[in-house]
Amino acid sequence: MKKITIYIILVLIAVFMLYPLLWLVGASFKTNQEIYSSMWFMPMDFDFSVYFNAWKTNTGYSMGHYFINTFTIIIPKTLFSVISSVLTAYGFARFDFPLKKFFFTLLMVGMFMPAIVTVMPMYMFWHEIGFLDTYVPLTMPSLFACEGMFVFILIQFFKGIPKELDEASRLDGCGSLHTLVYVLLPCIKPAVISVAVFNFLWTMNDFINPLIFINSTEKYTLSLALRTSVDSTGQGYEECKIIAMSVIGLIPSVTVFALAQKKFIGITAGGLS
Repeated sequence: MKKITIYIILVLIAVFMLYPLLWLVGASFKTNQEIYSSMWFMPMDFDFSVYFNAWKTNTGYSMGHYFINTFTIIIPKTLFSVISSVLTAYGFARFDFPLKKFFFTLLMVGMFMPAIVTVMPMYMFWHEIGFLDTYVPLTMPSLFACEGMFVFILIQFFKGIPKELDEASRLDGCGSLHTLVYVLLPCIKPAVISVAVFNFLWTMNDFINPLIFINSTEKYTLSLALRTSVDSTGQGYEECKIIAMSVIGLIPSVTVFALAQKKFIGITAGGLS
């Protein structure tokens, strides 16, 4: 009886936590009037034409076009961020070099610095070299391990691996790079996958950076396209259509998280082993 009570409580908590998402999906099938007149997530009628209209957007380009734009940023940025963060963390965790503590302090300072502080200098920099309204400002910084949190997480995982593995691989003729790729990376796979997942989700949801660096509607990301579908006064648009666009935009993030869930959860076990 006690176990049944616990399950009922857990189910109620899960429903409470998931209800906003259920409402979002249900509201995408409702009319504007029904959205404001009922808190129940189930629509009176399922009108799939809303999704067809939402796919077209109000900008002259389809959501498919904006998905391509978004993934044009996400794929290289995630790849660059993972590679640069792994190499930087490997250097801090396994090598001694001059001013190591100083550079690690700079890394920590950068990790705690609000991102908004760097917006103006970055805008001026990319403006001076002529790369505004391109995807370069949104992807290239990731080549330099600009996400200090990722580097810090990976450093802790590297430090959790015995250095005897490095020495054994060198005795077998492996260099530093081969040791990293063939010995250490398999041991920290959960952390690397977590870095990739976080980077994917943050870039997918990023609104401020594309808004600052991208001017052309043709080059907008999905987050900008969603905002563009709402007029400047906030009136005269279809809420159901915007909600349907939001639901479509959630699909990649939910899919990636679901596929990486086991490895993502495994980060705890990996950090303790």
